[in-house]
Amino acid sequence: MPIIVNLDVVLAQRKMRLNDLADGVDITPQNLSVLKTGKAKAIRFSTLAAICEHLQCQPGEILEYRPAEPSPKS
Repeated sequence: MPIIVNLDVVLAQRKMRLNDLADGVDITPQNLSVLKTGKAKAIRFSTLAAICEHLQCQPGEILEYRPAEPSPKS
């Protein structure tokens, strides 16, 4: 998927654990883990806003777009 979630990077930069973030934004650690591992299919803007507010960051620090690599031609 061309959308990369850098939540673990931002958490490490802030020296914060996932459980601390979960408590701060009132989201279950399981749901944050799904987001962190890139397995989430969607995220609500209200959730993204709460995460950004708590981490004092911009959405672009958490989400990144990387175009898919073209498959090699045989």
